[in-house]
Amino acid sequence: MARFNLIGTASIPGKGSELRLLQRNDEFSIKIAGSTGELMNSRLHGSEDALATLACERIAGIAAPRVLIGGLGMGFTLAAALKSLGEDAEVTVAELVPEVEEWNHGPLGAASGYPLKDPRARVHIGDVGELLRQQPGAWDAILLDVDNGPEGLTRRENDWIYSTAGVLAAQAALRPDGVLAYWSASLDPSFTERLRKTGLTVDPVTVRAHRPGKGARHVIWLAW
Repeated sequence: MARFNLIGTASIPGKGSELRLLQRNDEFSIKIAGSTGELMNSRLHGSEDALATLACERIAGIAAPRVLIGGLGMGFTLAAALKSLGEDAEVTVAELVPEVEEWNHGPLGAASGYPLKDPRARVHIGDVGELLRQQPGAWDAILLDVDNGPEGLTRRENDWIYSTAGVLAAQAALRPDGVLAYWSASLDPSFTERLRKTGLTVDPVTVRAHRPGKGARHVIWLAW
């Protein structure tokens, strides 16, 4: 079997550690330097696809929808959102690490079909929390795939997204009848309760990492 080759590195702001992009034939992997586990693999994106499709189903029929995605990753959530939405949609992706955008314009972009080339897509380099705080009532759907979910791995600052203050900011950033969607590697009952305490209706959905019936079980919280 072919070996993975390192094709890119990037510093994680505020963390002092490094993201590493690796390629083996048409397969890509993103890891944290010094860690044996993967953050992402281009062959395991079923739950990232589901994050977008489940949320976009709830805003079907809205004219000129505006969607915010927290975290570009390998581009699969963005690609699935664009596939689910009409030509009048606008999808903004907030990505903290500039090199991740560059990777998606380069060889990595082939894995998800180069969704950044779609004219409906925008990229904001910076913390998604900035957009949540600065643009109240701006979004029909907010999809948050930041770090590893409520129990983050890469950056302590990501914890704010999943705090009560972060949930309230996301809720305030929605338009009427908007929906929040949070991705997580595993179920966290305390986060479910936190969402409910802010007055949201919550539906935790279990999805598979690879495709229906295959791969690890991940969780998507839909809240409205």
